[in-house]
Amino acid sequence: MSDKMLLPPKAVIFDWDNTLVDSWETIQAALNLTFDDFGKERWNLAETKTRVARSLRDSFPTLFGDDLWEEAKDRFYAHFKAIHLETLTPLTGAYDLLMALREQGTYLGVVSNKNGNFLRSEVAHLDWGHFFGGVVGATDAQNDKPAADPVHLAMGDSAAAQYENLWFVGDSVVDIQCARNVGATAILIGDEITGHGDATNSANS
Repeated sequence: MSDKMLLPPKAVIFDWDNTLVDSWETIQAALNLTFDDFGKERWNLAETKTRVARSLRDSFPTLFGDDLWEEAKDRFYAHFKAIHLETLTPLTGAYDLLMALREQGTYLGVVSNKNGNFLRSEVAHLDWGHFFGGVVGATDAQNDKPAADPVHLAMGDSAAAQYENLWFVGDSVVDIQCARNVGATAILIGDEITGHGDATNSANS
């Protein structure tokens, strides 16, 4: 165990989907409706958890081809927009964790491969905006997670000391890679590492 693991973090960057909120069924529903639109075979929930990780702009060209991926993106967005707020559910204990970290003076941010507009609408819907110094989604930075760019954007003008003891909390292989790319300590939550099939992510851009 490293020395910085023994100390409370100065800053914590959270993934969003299935780290702070439960969104697997919403992701699966919107994705499968998009597959229906293009005559592709649906994914079951296990396949979705295995294959969801990267941003849409990094994954949809592979799934739908260079000629159709932007149309598929628009279809996915329409399906997702219709259901995502009404099905949004915080994970048990997430609110209490954010409260405790804020009371300790920890800088908090969110870095997700979800489309930034959808991400921020969900944060606002839960009235959680006051927790976070930065909320960064897909295409908000020059490169998406696992690149370090969105973490730097979410950290803003944070001091060097916060970077020296920065944790990245998530549930996927991409989150581990992102933590490594920015020099943060990766903290995995949940019973399984998701996204190891490396295909797409929810409402990404």
